[in-house]
Amino acid sequence: MFVSIGNTPRDYAWGSTTAIAGFRGVPASGAPEAELWLGAHAGSPARIVDPDSVGAEPLGYGDLAEWIAADPAAALGPELAAKGVRLPFLLKVLAAAEPLSLQAHPTPEQARAGFAREEAEGIPLTAFDRNYKDEFHKPELIVAVSDTFDALSGFRPLDEVAGLLQVLREADAAGAAGEPQPGALDLLAARLATAEPLRDTVEWLLRDGRGGDTGEVAWVVERVTALAASDLARSSAYALSFETVGALAEAYPGDPGIVLSLLLNRVRLVRGESLYLAAGNIHAYLEGLGIELMASSDNVMRGGLTPKHIDVDELLDVLDFTPIAPPRLAPEPVGDRVEAFRPDVPDFVLYRVEGSMVSDAASAPIALDGPAIVVAEGDAVRVAGASGAASVARGGSLYVTPDEGSITVSGPGIAWVATTGR
Repeated sequence: MFVSIGNTPRDYAWGSTTAIAGFRGVPASGAPEAELWLGAHAGSPARIVDPDSVGAEPLGYGDLAEWIAADPAAALGPELAAKGVRLPFLLKVLAAAEPLSLQAHPTPEQARAGFAREEAEGIPLTAFDRNYKDEFHKPELIVAVSDTFDALSGFRPLDEVAGLLQVLREADAAGAAGEPQPGALDLLAARLATAEPLRDTVEWLLRDGRGGDTGEVAWVVERVTALAASDLARSSAYALSFETVGALAEAYPGDPGIVLSLLLNRVRLVRGESLYLAAGNIHAYLEGLGIELMASSDNVMRGGLTPKHIDVDELLDVLDFTPIAPPRLAPEPVGDRVEAFRPDVPDFVLYRVEGSMVSDAASAPIALDGPAIVVAEGDAVRVAGASGAASVARGGSLYVTPDEGSITVSGPGIAWVATTGR
């Protein structure tokens, strides 16, 4: 079955005023548009364009969540429905014009334990200090759609952190930010010299830095911000990281996340490149338009660059402090015009199908063992399966039930196909 779906973009303040509208091929609203959710998550379930197409007369079902709850065998397929009434993935079109918060997500075991604990404690799901909104993990995949997509992701190697600190010391000694104040950098260096340098530095920044404009961390943030703006820093091998310090300081002045950002990999994706953010990966999207696919969950532990709740203890338990290279995920070729971004979780896989100049030339088949959601980029596409076919206009989206078996895509547009992993 093919079901046309849609939604209204979320208007978070960090969203772009033009990017999602441009992707959809509609006039810009003038307001920030941050995320277009295409899934059945309770926070913003996708609307079913023709409710009668999936429900009994006279009203049908208005959104995917209602339909899945009422008829999971048809909407999800019998195999997935037997595991629970839940679409395991959430597809988004994401457009960041300003930095998002630093954040990380739990493992499945941490999510189950944390949710059970907060339920037992009677913390309302809507409470400001609630950490676990559900019992699921939330790995994420982002693929750049804009020419570039900027992010912070994972702790960088310690020799790079030492290199950054050395550049700041040289700028301080040269008087690049007024009278030298090496004591501020000494404080940071002391934390980076412990047995657990990344954990100890993060804990110190977040605990002491929550005190406002006084204290050691406030001084360190002030000095790092000033020194990062120097010509010496901006012409160094770490220029992009120091430029990011300036952008974060402008958006979140005095926030300890400004200094924390220097501990993280600064990543610039070009169109078609991706990052896979596993459990424990600390990250923040900075700017760009992307296709984001994740497990359907709302469990977020924040670590700065936000007015929202930061639970330092829970964050420290969730974070993976192992230094890594930027966690890029290369696509696998599947067949004619099809490539797959396949992470190491069963919740989701993302296919990209390149458009064809020959409008009726079908792509290689994409096998489905669960439901799928298709989004068209740039131009229209036509999706065909076992029972028929359906067209998707530029920026439009389609829900595909697993009884289609496999699907092929034709037409000039690019198709993004999200489905369950094998």
